[in-house]
Amino acid sequence: MLKLLSAVTLITFISLSANAQTPDSTLKPSPVKTLSDVQYNALIKGEDFYNMSLVADVNKYPSAEQALKYKKELDLSPSQVTALTGITTELKRKKIEMGNFMVTNETKLDALFRAKKISESDLIYYTNRYGLYMGELRNAILKTYVAAYNLLSPGQIAKLNKLKKS
Repeated sequence: MLKLLSAVTLITFISLSANAQTPDSTLKPSPVKTLSDVQYNALIKGEDFYNMSLVADVNKYPSAEQALKYKKELDLSPSQVTALTGITTELKRKKIEMGNFMVTNETKLDALFRAKKISESDLIYYTNRYGLYMGELRNAILKTYVAAYNLLSPGQIAKLNKLKKS
């Protein structure tokens, strides 16, 4: 099961990488040769390059960041603003942390392959670590949507969904 999960994660990563590269992103080399410059910068800056929030978005869960963007229109209370600000701050920290872990992991994997010193146990370890980092990142992202959903009233959520469409 763990090997299957690793294989699926790796295949997903490779297919997203291939689809995400634009001519510009392949011109500027990344510090990690197995990541495009766009991927590398997104991971380091804590951007959701892999659209990990899609399941929450399509099911109309609110993002804390968007709720704060429309705080006046949603008539957020001071306690809601404080809680949502804390959620977005912690998510940004977690995205940067996980992005750095993924870059470090990819750098080590590249070094092992380049030196022709990769073993089966190294391969299992580093690919499984990558899957764990991706899972932890997605959990952190989706957890913020659930938290925002629980902080906002049904009326605020409905209004936010209308504001996002316009």
